[in-house]
Amino acid sequence: MDGSGDRPKIDTTVPHVARIWNYWLGGKDNYEVDQQVGDEITRMLPTVPVLARASRQFLNRAVSHLAGEAGVRQFLDIGTGLPTVDNTHEVAQRLAPDARIVYVDNDPLVLTHAQAMLTSTEEGACDYIDADLRNPEYILENAARTLDFDRPVALMLMGILEFITDDEEAYRIVDHLVGALAPGSYLVMYDGTNVIHGEASDRIVEVWNESGNAPLVLRSPEQIARFFKGLDILEPGLVPVSQWRPDPNPFGEPEAVDAYGAVGRKP
Repeated sequence: MDGSGDRPKIDTTVPHVARIWNYWLGGKDNYEVDQQVGDEITRMLPTVPVLARASRQFLNRAVSHLAGEAGVRQFLDIGTGLPTVDNTHEVAQRLAPDARIVYVDNDPLVLTHAQAMLTSTEEGACDYIDADLRNPEYILENAARTLDFDRPVALMLMGILEFITDDEEAYRIVDHLVGALAPGSYLVMYDGTNVIHGEASDRIVEVWNESGNAPLVLRSPEQIARFFKGLDILEPGLVPVSQWRPDPNPFGEPEAVDAYGAVGRKP
């Protein structure tokens, strides 16, 4: 429950962001209506699946750094989406088996899969909260069953804030969540932009918003940077997620994608 009424049934007639994202990542937990919208968007901008994969790799690298080098043992992942390869708890617990992870989403299909697949190590913990990002106090209250907010927590907001279309509301939500975290905590987030592909990205948003899906908005890097106000941003700063500490490869720097992200530490 998210404190706002009964959980809706899974609607297979309306495309859903988590299922479309799953489709782009090569998953099987999606329906024909999701595939149709996913294919329409890909025809307009063939690099969209590249963005989907780059965002997942950004999560992997950020969590690896935090659980490994930074010593973080608690993660609050809001807007989890459907479980795929290398979910937050899998990445964190490979490096720190005692890591504790709380996932938050409000999609009934995600909930069903999360209960079956998001299982923890014996040393750590893994919990799931059925809640909406717009209710941060409810999230914090329930996450406290698993996480100790007197100790550092990594707050993960991966591509979810673009669905809070009012900028001031989005900033208030993040400020509320970060304000509840102990010093030494981290914010890891990215948001969609139109910096790289311009009008093509804008047109994709129009198609997305007309599809019956949850509406979204693109933000400029300057607007995204506002979410990190008061935090110490780790190198290399706010960049396309594909270019945040990429793994070495012989082909040079990865292609930039229309999603900018960063990792910030709370002093």
